[in-house]
Amino acid sequence: MLTHDVATIIMYAGDRINQGLPMPGVVEVIATAPIGQILDDLELFILCSQPGEYEDQIIFIPFS
Repeated sequence: MLTHDVATIIMYAGDRINQGLPMPGVVEVIATAPIGQILDDLELFILCSQPGEYEDQIIFIPFS
């Protein structure tokens, strides 16, 4: 799941992980980041990832 809603989604995702419940993974991006940079970084993230690699994880993508 891709989100910029850190106030809600991240909390619920963390709760699921802590309870041992399945959670496909959450990728958080900064809402104010330029859309072109977000798309470029996500493309690289997807191309360099394996299916299921980020299950039960919360990933923060930093932007320069």
